[in-house]
Amino acid sequence: MHSFRFKLPHVVVVLTSLLTLVAAAQSSLKPSDWETLTPEGEEFSVFIPRGSTLASGKETYHKMGLNMRVYLSNPTGGPIFAVVSMSGIKSNPAMYSEMQRVNSYVDAFKDLFPARVRKDAIAKLTLVGEKTLQGNAGREYRLTVADLSGTAQVYATRKRFYAIVYLNTKKEDAWQQQFLGSFILPEKVAETPTIVASQNPATAPPANRSVPADVPSEGSVTPIDETKPDEPDRAGPQTGERAPISGGVLNNKATSLPQPVFPPAAAQARASGTVVVQVIVDEQGNVISARAISGHPLLQAAAVAAARQAKFQPTFLMGEPVKVNGVITYNFVRPER
Repeated sequence: MHSFRFKLPHVVVVLTSLLTLVAAAQSSLKPSDWETLTPEGEEFSVFIPRGSTLASGKETYHKMGLNMRVYLSNPTGGPIFAVVSMSGIKSNPAMYSEMQRVNSYVDAFKDLFPARVRKDAIAKLTLVGEKTLQGNAGREYRLTVADLSGTAQVYATRKRFYAIVYLNTKKEDAWQQQFLGSFILPEKVAETPTIVASQNPATAPPANRSVPADVPSEGSVTPIDETKPDEPDRAGPQTGERAPISGGVLNNKATSLPQPVFPPAAAQARASGTVVVQVIVDEQGNVISARAISGHPLLQAAAVAAARQAKFQPTFLMGEPVKVNGVITYNFVRPER
């Protein structure tokens, strides 16, 4: 029988080497390890580490049924990248404000999300400030779940609520900024106000302005998107012209999507990341308008030039071709020398 003896210094060296390898693995997220996630049936697009998983189900919140989906990536057991999607609390400006609706979703998110990353953990949310994304109301929070801390940005569209979450046991600003900055939603389209026949104010019945018990109150409810009868909507389409419909993220809908050339000046400046270009596509599927709305300034011109060359199948509404308003995202990965 052979006996093996290890001296204490040797054990320390081995353990130190193993810890170094683990730390290196956790910090080795290369540009090629990321991908654009645009799930079917969702309104968002995001740049996330590869290998994300989806967990979905129906959850109960204040006797309401919420549909919840969690897209989560946890590469090498390091940071957590997640997008939480919820639906079930409909937008109803006549009953409650959009921020009251956001409040309800945030409460549900705070109760339901922590268990997805740490068993039996309780979340702590600290408000950082109000945010909007493409006209969609939202907020930013500092989020702590057990030993994890980071940021959660939340937004409510007309159909869904989204929380984009970055959590880590240590500070990694570059990953957080790349992930949160890549989250894209379609531009919010203002709802056309309903025209009601005029009534004598003295005989008109009072409007029901009560807020449901399930929606946290923030004071009196103010109707949104009101237009005075004697003020025409100057932002609307010209008479006889149909306004473009919202198409959201258009990358997967293109029949031809040329990739932008990486600008030499941007490579020299070590610029990289996601550029979002807002476009209008005409009835024939051609891009007739393109402008960058986010991304590194040195990369925007190349992204806009590529977007103008994109081609799409014509979009039809009630049998007639229509213009489409949406965004194209480009992920610039710095060329390796």
